[in-house]
Amino acid sequence: MITTPTLCVTLRPLGIDRYPPAHAAGWMLLAGGPDGFALCEAVVREGAVERARAVVPPAHVPTWAAAFGDHVTEAARTVLGRLSAPRPAFAGLTLDRPRLMGVLNVTPDSFSDGGERFDAGRAVADGLAMCEAGADILDVGGESTRPGAAPVPVEEELRRVVPVVRALADAGALVSIDTRRARVMGEALAAGARIVNDVTALAGDPGSLPLVAEAGAHVVLMHMRGEPRTMQIEPTYADAPLDIHDMLAGRIAACEAAGLPRARIAVDPGIGFGKTVAHNLRVLESMAVYQGLGCAVLLGVSRKSFIGRVAGGEAAKQRLPGSLAAGLAGLARGARILRVHDVAETAQALAVWSAIARHG
Repeated sequence: MITTPTLCVTLRPLGIDRYPPAHAAGWMLLAGGPDGFALCEAVVREGAVERARAVVPPAHVPTWAAAFGDHVTEAARTVLGRLSAPRPAFAGLTLDRPRLMGVLNVTPDSFSDGGERFDAGRAVADGLAMCEAGADILDVGGESTRPGAAPVPVEEELRRVVPVVRALADAGALVSIDTRRARVMGEALAAGARIVNDVTALAGDPGSLPLVAEAGAHVVLMHMRGEPRTMQIEPTYADAPLDIHDMLAGRIAACEAAGLPRARIAVDPGIGFGKTVAHNLRVLESMAVYQGLGCAVLLGVSRKSFIGRVAGGEAAKQRLPGSLAAGLAGLARGARILRVHDVAETAQALAVWSAIARHG
């Protein structure tokens, strides 16, 4: 979203093709490639009220936007630039290929693996095994944020995560701390974490944003409607993908104002966090719109409940096929980091998917 005095514009790439032919006219590379697109859906909104929507080639977007004034034209050019610009490395990882973030919950009550890694030694061993299986990042969490979850005392969260973060970082792993508390962020970063993954997008604790900005850490800003205990109580949106986009744009602006640059930010639309099944499916289908924010895009769909509801109510650990399908669909729409429980299986699916695209 780029905002004018009254209007904002978003662009969603359509018909994305991996490794588009070099001779094809009218194509624009998405985030520097290898994906490209030849059409995009342009939307102008005033707040949550849609004023216009059209499908146009990228080169024609400024001409289409000119009907809404010079401010919208300039905003559209800015979004086009962000859509096509290569992404800088995220916490040292280049984003010229998809990356995997392994989920390492050190909790007794997470929705799909609670209790399995509550022992720190088991958590460290499993984390290192994930790295061997293909994980580029390990995301360590000590508090469940599943729907309906109650907060954990900060001292208990620290007791769970800090030893695991330190051991994994000392072993050479790239560690992310999954928390919404500034104190946990600070102690985890001191223990060797390099990424903060916050379901509140650094808005849940007033100390979070200044701490992360000063620490030089990278951050994942996730969208969540409400908080875990209440987020699934009748969530509503005017347009789920675009409302989420606008919230994330606002949080990016807040980060930049605090001295945390866009190059250190990834965004996550928060599948399952304050969203119905229909909202989740629309967001997944529209993933490419978040590339217009000019940040790395992370997607977490692994074992989410919407998969069971779509496919027949399977238990969390029986949702691997649906997780792979949703994850690959997200990658095909521009996501570059997948947050997953099943690292080896996802790495295999990703390798085959990528090989097919290269030989198309």
